[in-house]
Amino acid sequence: MAFPSQDSEGSSQRKLGRGKIEIKRIENTTNRQVTFCKRRNGLLKKAYELSVLCDAEVALIVFSTRGRLYEYASNSVRSTIDRYKKACSDVSNTGSVSEANTQFYQQESNKLRRQIKDIQNSNSSSRHILGEALSALTFKEVKNLETKLEKAISRIRSKKNEMLFAEIEHMQKREIELQNANMYLRAKIAENERAQEQMNLMPSSHDHQYQTMGAGSQAQQQQPQSYDARNLLPVNLLEPNHHYSRHDQPPLQLV
Repeated sequence: MAFPSQDSEGSSQRKLGRGKIEIKRIENTTNRQVTFCKRRNGLLKKAYELSVLCDAEVALIVFSTRGRLYEYASNSVRSTIDRYKKACSDVSNTGSVSEANTQFYQQESNKLRRQIKDIQNSNSSSRHILGEALSALTFKEVKNLETKLEKAISRIRSKKNEMLFAEIEHMQKREIELQNANMYLRAKIAENERAQEQMNLMPSSHDHQYQTMGAGSQAQQQQPQSYDARNLLPVNLLEPNHHYSRHDQPPLQLV
């Protein structure tokens, strides 16, 4: 009878030996650090055993709360990561080609629909502005169209007036410039005419002076000389003076 009691006690002790641990963050810092070290070592051991027993390529990277790195790789962590990226890209490419094409064509179709709608709206607006296809519009739409047209006409007229004023101002400035240029040219022409007249008068006065000098020299040449070349006495001294009468002269007497 004693043996069954002992078996029952042992079975009860085995049941109460180790219970399940609730998976949540350990608040105690010491317990958390101890648990991290134990489970990290166990994880690294399991990765090593998996790579050796099953000839699998395993890469393990662990960062602690303090930022310390722990890693294990059967080949190389970098090569394993590159292989992982390549496998993911291959899977995503093979699986998402049709989805990407479908999405692209949907976007293009939506874009074309919007463009067609905009063109239709612009065509209808142009026709409405021209006064066509107004039967399909309501009174409110016609009123709005009239308001838009009045605003557009006012803007167009203001722009036209602005352009006209700018053109008038430009033409006025141009007129002033042309008048100044005309006055300058007239002054130059008058100056050139005065210079030409002076050039024409200068030779005539010179010729007159030359002619006067020539006439004087000819008169001097034509005037008879009043001296005798032999005794340098004037000839008129040898001629009788008719101003004195004969009876005034004393008679010549012989001694």
